[in-house]
Amino acid sequence: MPQDNTIPQASTALSRFTVLDLTRVRSGPTCVRQLADWGANVIKIEMPEGLDQGDPMGGPRMGSDFQNLHRNKRGMTLNLKDKDGVALLKKLAEKADVVVENFRPDVKTRLGIDYAALSAVNPRLVYASISGFGQDGPYAGRPGFDQIAQGMGGLMSITGLPGQGPVRVGIPIADLCAGLFAAQGIMVALLEREVSGKGQWVQTSLLQAQIFMLDFQASRWLMQGEVPKQAGNNHPTSIPTGVFKTSDGYINIAATGQRIWERCCQAFDKPEWVKDPRFIDGKSRSDNRDVLNQGIEAVTLTNTSAFWVEALNDQGVPCGPIYKVDEVFADPQVQHLGIAKTLNGGNRNVAYVGQPIDMSRTPSSIVTHPPAIGEHTDAVLADLGLDAATIADLRKRHVV
Repeated sequence: MPQDNTIPQASTALSRFTVLDLTRVRSGPTCVRQLADWGANVIKIEMPEGLDQGDPMGGPRMGSDFQNLHRNKRGMTLNLKDKDGVALLKKLAEKADVVVENFRPDVKTRLGIDYAALSAVNPRLVYASISGFGQDGPYAGRPGFDQIAQGMGGLMSITGLPGQGPVRVGIPIADLCAGLFAAQGIMVALLEREVSGKGQWVQTSLLQAQIFMLDFQASRWLMQGEVPKQAGNNHPTSIPTGVFKTSDGYINIAATGQRIWERCCQAFDKPEWVKDPRFIDGKSRSDNRDVLNQGIEAVTLTNTSAFWVEALNDQGVPCGPIYKVDEVFADPQVQHLGIAKTLNGGNRNVAYVGQPIDMSRTPSSIVTHPPAIGEHTDAVLADLGLDAATIADLRKRHVV
């Protein structure tokens, strides 16, 4: 199903691919947003109004969260609990390249739209599934939620101040990473399809994504048998790295490695620290981190955050302010990078969070606001060859 030339393209990079989006809430939409923002022809499929139960979207449709997740897509309705709706989905799947879903593992099988069913009509189909805990195993039937995965994936045990108790990260990191990994898996499958000519089933879960994101903390256990603990704002291995109070706020300093530590001492006008036995090398600084951090903060309290950010960076010591979200987007470097993308159109002027990747020939852009529910149903069905009378009948029977 090639991209219709009349549809605005976010990029030319993936314009040859058609994606059927069956996702909801966050992890699935995060995955599909990656494909939509790079120009894939994404068709968001939702139940007809009045037939869906509960909150399928993770927030109000016109709310900032839903809007930011579902830009650059077309939208249609399809009743997947009706046999004719399933038949239409299969007809769409015949010409599609990718299907993405994040139902509970049993739902797609019960509806008759699982990988086996759809790959039977299109062996080239790449079918991506995101779940809470995996498609099988003892927890497969459990409902997935980001904070549950943060806890079970170990993240909450290493986040927060020592002795504070478990702390969740301030973003839904398991959801977001599962979505990003699913998008990566889809791209790998599409690249492999160029060789084999065959699609495949791509699977990830919130739990797998969260564990993968433990990275060096996980490897400390797997390779060294060490169970990491909460370190607060201190880096667990590179000292001094952390948050330090200034005369008007707080800053981050990351004086990792011996040479940068020596530059840090120079910026603080504390040359004696370089030869102090307590701070002479990385292990010594780690063993004496509390007294070292107290000494650094006694210095940083003597001037402003802006002063120390400039003074330390001038010496080649990584240092930065700690912003509130509004301050992030006011920063001159952030504005230069242009990650906030404003789209005018449809009597709306909306700022979205753009892609964090720059491409020299095929850049990404925000070209359409999220579709109204069922906005493109007729156009998509017409592309399948259905006439107006047939579409009207489907609508009358609540199939679409």
